[in-house]
Amino acid sequence: MRRRDLLGAAALGALPGMLSATPLDKVKARGALVVGLYKEMPPFNAGGAGIDVELGRALAEALGLKFSPLPFSAGENMDDDLRNMVWRGHYLGFGPADVLLHVPVDRPLMQANPQVAIFGPYWRERVAIARRIERVPSLDSLAQLAGTPVAVPGQSLAGWLLIGAEGGALRDSLQTHWADGVEAAQALRRGEVPVAAGLLSELQSVLRGDARFAIEPLPAPRAPKDGWAVGMAVKKDAGELAQALKGALDQLAAGGRLAEIFAQGNLAWRAV
Repeated sequence: MRRRDLLGAAALGALPGMLSATPLDKVKARGALVVGLYKEMPPFNAGGAGIDVELGRALAEALGLKFSPLPFSAGENMDDDLRNMVWRGHYLGFGPADVLLHVPVDRPLMQANPQVAIFGPYWRERVAIARRIERVPSLDSLAQLAGTPVAVPGQSLAGWLLIGAEGGALRDSLQTHWADGVEAAQALRRGEVPVAAGLLSELQSVLRGDARFAIEPLPAPRAPKDGWAVGMAVKKDAGELAQALKGALDQLAAGGRLAEIFAQGNLAWRAV
């Protein structure tokens, strides 16, 4: 039999096993867990370092696998990210990942994307506001901030809420040129503004533990009251992989490793 025929026969012999292999089997055979990570999302990922990077590494190690990060830039919406990084692959030719981190654990999102399984919440995010206590001793409503400089990234939920708050009364005093809430919080810490707004994770990562500042939920009626949980996503048919990742996450939480990872980013982790 010619070599080409031999190779074809070998392929046919392997085909049944290949067809029966689960996504978890394929990951184990590869020996590495490909983890989708959002680029430039401090404190979860900034320049290849951050909470999600360390979490991805810890999950891979818990499964006895190498960590293979796959950073990417966010698409127009979450549906795009799930398509590009979880169930189909990016139109630029990379992906999908075995698992995508930092996915909102949200029922409408799940219903709109039946190709994926979303699970394993590990952080509850909120829109928050930080103030220098000596300049703003208390904050009961946003109306108090009329005329007060506030640093907030304009292209963010916090920015959108503040621009529209109190009938637009705060608009002229908002500084919206910051890239994210981390930059806004850094401006507050430097004394450039008395107030900064952004995501809780962004503000905590810069200001947590500094008694000069208070960080609180944004007192805006349209802000999500309880925030939103973020977790992981895999392909819908990757049930065994999802179970293995959820088990690894539970172990990291129970053993204190998850809290340690968040503490490295100066965040106070709590079970979601």
